[in-house]
Amino acid sequence: MKIPDVNEKWINKISEVTIGATRAQGGTRARTVTVGGGSTFPFLSFEGENPNKPVIAGYVTDDVSDLPDVVKNAIGNEINLPHEWAKKCVEEYGVDLISLKLLGAGPAKKDSSPAECAKIVESVLKAVDVPLIIWGCGDDEKDNLILPECSQAARGENCLIGSAKESNYKTLVAICKADKHKLIAEAPVDINLGKQMSILLSDAEFDLRDVIMFQSTAALGYGLDYVYTILERARISGLKGDKMMAVPQICDIASETWRVKEAAADEEALPGFGDVEKRGPLWEAVCAQVYIQSAADILILAHPLAIKTVKETIKRFFV
Repeated sequence: MKIPDVNEKWINKISEVTIGATRAQGGTRARTVTVGGGSTFPFLSFEGENPNKPVIAGYVTDDVSDLPDVVKNAIGNEINLPHEWAKKCVEEYGVDLISLKLLGAGPAKKDSSPAECAKIVESVLKAVDVPLIIWGCGDDEKDNLILPECSQAARGENCLIGSAKESNYKTLVAICKADKHKLIAEAPVDINLGKQMSILLSDAEFDLRDVIMFQSTAALGYGLDYVYTILERARISGLKGDKMMAVPQICDIASETWRVKEAAADEEALPGFGDVEKRGPLWEAVCAQVYIQSAADILILAHPLAIKTVKETIKRFFV
């Protein structure tokens, strides 16, 4: 009996996006990071190829008030200075790039000024030589003030800046064009909004080959399965030929994992759940390993043990 051919016949590739610029390219980075470019899903090498492995971005922020002690203790005193934290992520944890969240700019936090945020960006760029992802604080009005100055401070470094939403995408398109950066397009767990954001960016004459999609992220036990299907559907659409969806994807795993009690609460608060010093980073690592299978290209992680575990997974399964 002849075995039927059950391989999927994809007709399109995901775009390749390169973050960072070396001195020869007008920046100061020692290396660049390229994601995307696949013609099938991860691990299905019999259907196509994935020339670029998933990469790990070290989570760094200027306001750690919301992080649990299990993360603070694992990182140490460097957690209080973004540039020192970033340096430790690169030199000790071996991350591929840095994801800097300027949470301190939030009106309910430190309400840092645009100039203060730009100085943080400059300090991180000086401290490390890997590519940089720059996020605002999540408040659209404040982000429209701080991100232009941060973008200019990193001009020519080919950073990844985010995130562009329907309410602020015009500002981000303008600064990324002017300062030669890549752009994160945010669509909170909605395949249709994801496509709509791509259409808006394309209509604004922003090259979709310079876009990374952010479909939000969910922690294990808090909607991970649903977000997984959204990432999976987005990748399927791209591989089937939808140019608006044929872009790499990013998951902010650290931000979500360390908000949930199962990862952050000690055993006194959660009897029977085990030592939080082991449970927490495992919770973060499992989330990342699941999202790798859903075709996530960039994984943002905070705890050094989670970073180590996911690095080993990528090394083992992506030859």
